[in-house]
Amino acid sequence: MDKEKENIQLKSETQDEILLAALKLFAEKGYFNTSLTDIKDAAGIKTTSGIYQHFKNKQTIASALYANIFDSLNISIDDIRRRNKKSSEQLREIVDLLFRLTTEAPDVMQFLLVLKIHEFLPEEKPLLETAPFSKIIKIIQAGIKAGEIRNMDPVLGYAFFFGIINQTLRLLLTGALDKKPEVYQSQAWLAAWNAIAKK
Repeated sequence: MDKEKENIQLKSETQDEILLAALKLFAEKGYFNTSLTDIKDAAGIKTTSGIYQHFKNKQTIASALYANIFDSLNISIDDIRRRNKKSSEQLREIVDLLFRLTTEAPDVMQFLLVLKIHEFLPEEKPLLETAPFSKIIKIIQAGIKAGEIRNMDPVLGYAFFFGIINQTLRLLLTGALDKKPEVYQSQAWLAAWNAIAKK
């Protein structure tokens, strides 16, 4: 029994190493410029057949990354919604989270905001249809209902607000903005909030 547990844990650790290696490579080189051999080397696996023991192909690796990232984001947004009553507070904390991830996990943010996911994962839901982003739309709807946010289509409110936030983060991730993310955070927040706030 212990041997079986050990094997399961080892398999899980190897899968995690493959996913982390792939994430880093996709962020640095792009999905199409990354080969299974690159992933194998970065993960410290002897042969590419070692990858096939865990994933069918490169696309299933990308799909697993996509699912993991959105699951984590979903849990974080649920926590934020539980901790804060007002839409403005929830949005502020989501912005804090995204800027923190840009500093602490830039590969994740690169995967989310810079890579054109639909080009290599055409079967996955578009960003706006994923659970975390549906919840953000609900936050905006609640803000409109509470009178915090101007009366507008919630998807348009999302586009106004996160258009500013996401573009700022993209500029940081691509090096166009060269200071640390926290330098731009309050300016980006103010511009984004002013784009939707009821005055």
